[in-house]
Amino acid sequence: MADVDNQLLTTESVNPNTVNIDSLETADILKLINEEDRKVPEAIEKVIPEITKVVDAVVATIKSGGRIFFVGAGTSGRLGVLEAAECPPTFGVSPDLFQAMIAGGEQAIFKSIESAEDDEEQGRKDICAKNVTAKDIVIGIAASGKTPYVIGALNGAKAAHAITVALTCNENSVIGRIADYKIEAVPGPEVISGSTRMKAGSTQKLILNMITTTAMIKVGKVYQNLMVDLHISNKKLKERGINIITFTTGVDRQLAEKMLNAAQNNVKAAIVMIKSGVDYETALKRLERSNGYVREAID
Repeated sequence: MADVDNQLLTTESVNPNTVNIDSLETADILKLINEEDRKVPEAIEKVIPEITKVVDAVVATIKSGGRIFFVGAGTSGRLGVLEAAECPPTFGVSPDLFQAMIAGGEQAIFKSIESAEDDEEQGRKDICAKNVTAKDIVIGIAASGKTPYVIGALNGAKAAHAITVALTCNENSVIGRIADYKIEAVPGPEVISGSTRMKAGSTQKLILNMITTTAMIKVGKVYQNLMVDLHISNKKLKERGINIITFTTGVDRQLAEKMLNAAQNNVKAAIVMIKSGVDYETALKRLERSNGYVREAID
């Protein structure tokens, strides 16, 4: 295969299926976009072995007290920011566990700063400022696979002996050659050539979801298929916690709410209290002995 530096990137090439999209009726345009989007899960299926290795590395990092960093520019950077932001309320983890860096800084989340992605040295500086160590993982996200900012961050992470991961939508990528692990999921040319916020963005988003969700399952943040470690910070999440307790234990809503209050909004503890017939302190001790795994705490 030719080196990606010397050929037109798949993410930048012209899609032969959509060259006449500007002449179609609205419904036909939408159908065509939908047809192309179907290629995203197919591309992801092909790289599940690679995703598996990354998840196992992330789980080991979490258990050893390390952190996970998502680094990207533009759409890829915003996807990393989104993933990092949603993990604490969903799984009750510290905001320090999953962190995100985007080329151009916080303002680039809301307004495009295209030139920032070309600053390789800034990527290195930004990751070094996080004081990454061999206990951490840095996941570089770049649809093209050759974004300078991401390259700089990955090289900075490797110099600090952190574990590095490349997530891209082109094969034989530059960042794939740098990183310890690479996930190169290729959904093909975009509907609108080069608009990687579309299929490439969807591909990256789904893979990031897979990595974080599976890792959280593996470290005991999920019981059955429910997010029992959620951080209850508003009325909606309180209702979700009550519903989780009623579903997993079979008690009525009134008792579920009473036990959740007794457990100081700790859903996992409330479930153990109900299923094992123990008080709050005992439930906490059981969860501590089981490293947070609800099934083991109950058994």
